[in-house]
Amino acid sequence: MSVTDAAIEKIRALIVNGQLSPGDRLAPEQELATMLGISRSSLREAVRALSQAKVLDVRRGDGTYVTSLSPELLLSGLSFAVDLVRDQTLHEVFEVRRLLEPAATGLAAARVSDAQIADLRRSLEHMRDTDDPEEMVLRDVEFHAQVVAASGNETLCSIISAVSARALRARIWRASISGVKSMTLSQHLAIVDALEERDASLATSAATLHLSASQKWFNDLERENRAGASGSAVQDPLSLRAD
Repeated sequence: MSVTDAAIEKIRALIVNGQLSPGDRLAPEQELATMLGISRSSLREAVRALSQAKVLDVRRGDGTYVTSLSPELLLSGLSFAVDLVRDQTLHEVFEVRRLLEPAATGLAAARVSDAQIADLRRSLEHMRDTDDPEEMVLRDVEFHAQVVAASGNETLCSIISAVSARALRARIWRASISGVKSMTLSQHLAIVDALEERDASLATSAATLHLSASQKWFNDLERENRAGASGSAVQDPLSLRAD
């Protein structure tokens, strides 16, 4: 373990052990370095690394503070990391989403409020009213984010949000295919109805069915691209941009 890694581990231990809490100000540099038994230069490197990881907040002229340590903040870098996943392994991103989102939907069934149900039905209406594939997918993203948010699990929300963003271009291309809109609306409606019934098993099943359909479409498309269906390359959804 490098000197910097050892310094990071010592600061992490202070937070894990409760000696430093969210919002606390760290001791002055020399005092903290002496307390941890490390050099000031090693401490600076550790603080810089923990600042980039959103664990510490360096305020010039004021000091260094422990951040809120909220899942949304700490996992904010996950979206960047997932975005670097190679296109050849994008099917794994779809697979992760299919594993996590139904579980979140099941949790939401036990925790969703009447106001959140109303918001979900409004999202469905917005999606029904548009014929633009990009807007439809943005409404789709909004819908799924609302469902996951209703689970009340911030960590799960942050992870699923990062995973969902990676597949956005493929979802836009799929939305342009005839028949996908009506199928999506029908499956979304089944999810909302199950949530309104507060039926966790039914909600989980409805979400699994919906996400499995998306995963199957992508897997089929991957196979067609590899095989060069009909003697010509199938259009690759990953080549399309979401902006």
